[in-house]
Amino acid sequence: MPMKAWVTDMRRRVKHGRGYDPTAGYLADDAPAPATVRLQLNALQALCRQTFAVRMTMLALGTPFAMTNTAQGSPRYAVLAAAVLGITASYAMYRDWDRLAPRLLAHPTLMAADLVFAAILLLMASPASPLAYATVCTPLLAGLLYGWRGSGVFTGLQLVVLLTVHRAWEHRPGAGTSTLLIAGFCIGAGIIGVTLRNLMFRFGTASEALAEANSRLAVAEAVDSERARLAREMHDSVAKTLHGLALAAEALSATSSDDGANPEAVRRQATLVASAARRAAAESRELLTDLRHHTDLTAPDVDLTAELADRAAAFERSTGIRTTLETRSGQLAALPHRTAHHLLAIVSEALENTRRHADATRVTLEAKSSGEGVTLHIRDNGVGLPAPLNLEESVRSGHFGVLGMVERARTLGAVIQLSRREEGGTEIRVDVRSPGLDHVPGPRPRKEAASHVRR
Repeated sequence: MPMKAWVTDMRRRVKHGRGYDPTAGYLADDAPAPATVRLQLNALQALCRQTFAVRMTMLALGTPFAMTNTAQGSPRYAVLAAAVLGITASYAMYRDWDRLAPRLLAHPTLMAADLVFAAILLLMASPASPLAYATVCTPLLAGLLYGWRGSGVFTGLQLVVLLTVHRAWEHRPGAGTSTLLIAGFCIGAGIIGVTLRNLMFRFGTASEALAEANSRLAVAEAVDSERARLAREMHDSVAKTLHGLALAAEALSATSSDDGANPEAVRRQATLVASAARRAAAESRELLTDLRHHTDLTAPDVDLTAELADRAAAFERSTGIRTTLETRSGQLAALPHRTAHHLLAIVSEALENTRRHADATRVTLEAKSSGEGVTLHIRDNGVGLPAPLNLEESVRSGHFGVLGMVERARTLGAVIQLSRREEGGTEIRVDVRSPGLDHVPGPRPRKEAASHVRR
């Protein structure tokens, strides 16, 4: 696999603390490699391979200059051998970097041997030949691979080679200028190599820190979202049942304390208390089961029309308020359990608010298909919403019902509107698009959640 050998060798040497440590560099100010170095090493691999390609090209172009300036016989064969070895080594590193890079990292002297071959060619070709530019690749590679000290060592060796070449060619016009120019290029290439190396590793470290911060934020958001969900479920189920249980118990206490208490009335009140207690226990078990088994993920689809009809009938029986259900655009398709659960919870909360606060005599539930979604209306003819409706003020005063409706709508990716009706009363509208698709956004601050409430 690409880079596997290199990565394995680098991590093994760092772990056991022996041999050369290419990821840490020679000096303390070299940027250490991040824990996940694959992306950074891929970038280093590409730079090193391209540098060897440039080196190979310069050697191929400069070899004829060296051959021209070499006498017949053994010197020319020596130059030819050095050229072949240098070009072959550069091509091998370019072609099989994955396999050969660990050896080069573990044994920097291999690069020094290649430097000797280039020096032989440069002595024969002169500083003004293309071979001079091949020498710039050595400090660049050292900076990329070995850090500041490695770059300094190889840059110094390369400058020694250039000084030797200059003395051999100082009689030629322009040799001093060419040598000085190439020396400057070598120093700059070494600095650039180290800088690129450190930038890559520091970028990797910053990326890791960002990923870790995002991971922690995601965990915190998940915890906050689950806490809000539990608060909604308890408010919409157990809390209301316990409130009803408390009222029934108070009524039982008041009825039984009368001297002429009717035994039948006391029995009815006791039955209500027992029924409310059983309901609270059942709702608690249902909530715990949902937490343990995530029943909303495996439960079958829900017939929203039938469920709304049942809730309308139950609300009318318990309150005496006339409640009707209207459906349009034919029979609604069954909805996923999760979508239907949140919609029905919104309806239940709206009906409970109507019972407690609206002083209404009529409630209308309307559900209809709208394109690829569902639109739900809850209307009453009561006193209407307070003007203006302040969600944060409601929360501070301990009323979490409207907040729960807004959060449930947001969980579905829906839009909820709470408004006063012109003819009196309150209307709540929920628009759900593509109810078959689960929309699970991250938790939002409560101030932002209020933006879903339109007056």
